[in-house]
Amino acid sequence: RDTSFFMDRETAITASQTIRLMLEGSFKEAQDNIIQLPDISGYILEKVVQYLHYKAQYSNSESRIPEFPIEPELALELLIAAKYLDC
Repeated sequence: RDTSFFMDRETAITASQTIRLMLEGSFKEAQDNIIQLPDISGYILEKVVQYLHYKAQYSNSESRIPEFPIEPELALELLIAAKYLDC
């Protein structure tokens, strides 16, 4: 199944070191402005994108930051994806 996600470039490069390197380096992703992550399932990638938006929203917050919800059965896959994306 083909799953596509769209994300603000600035949010993506600020939140993920891997994405930043892909989009600002001399990689095909930088030329096409498209990143393909076939080893990360669509649902996990959707959760990662949600987290990147959450991280951007609360990065400079001075108020109490709400907990980001993570289902226990997804924790390992999310950890692997987050480690790969360095976010």
